Amino acid sequence: MSANAPIQSVVTGSPNWTVSDRVRLPFSFDPERLLNDLRRVEGDKWIEHFVKQNYEGDWQVLPLRGPAGARHPVMMIYPDPAATAFEDGALLAQTHYFRQVLARFECPLQCVRLMRLKAGSRIKRHRDSDLDFESGFARIHVPITTNPDVQFLLNETPVTLAPGSAWYLRLSDPHSVANAGTTDRVHLVIDAVADRWLGDALAGGSA
Repeated sequence: MSANAPIQSVVTGSPNWTVSDRVRLPFSFDPERLLNDLRRVEGDKWIEHFVKQNYEGDWQVLPLRGPAGARHPVMMIYPDPAATAFEDGALLAQTHYFRQVLARFECPLQCVRLMRLKAGSRIKRHRDSDLDFESGFARIHVPITTNPDVQFLLNETPVTLAPGSAWYLRLSDPHSVANAGTTDRVHLVIDAVADRWLGDALAGGSA
């Protein structure tokens, strides 16, 4: 099914749904306001991504929302599939526009974090199990900073992710990222439950 084909509203995880491996959602955000919020918190302590075999260089995470009660740094950034309760972190209170961005999503949100791939680093080709709409979960990327030498490959095909856009990416498929530029790449990354609202939003998007 193409990204902009009609999609029927369904319950989470319906086996009858298929969605393109990439969909640009039919709304966008102010790149300058995103950058201003990033500047408010980027001096905080970033956490090294714990799946070290998946990258070379520096891939770091700053948690904004995570499993309720999580205090250990790894647990704060780990999208625990068994978690049923989630809560906003202290950093989110400092980022008014990030909160506005999250409010635009009318589906249940789970983990939300900033993810930074530093200049000269790369994420190796891998898959993230069950991170697809058909399995009931969707990962949304909202780029904040990037550069022309960042290449995101999904199913061996490039995806151009401009600041302020919002993308669903089916990350259960093979994907990789290389930052060959001289500046860092930072995305606001949102894990959402694949409900009717999100399905309708995807139906109105484009590849």
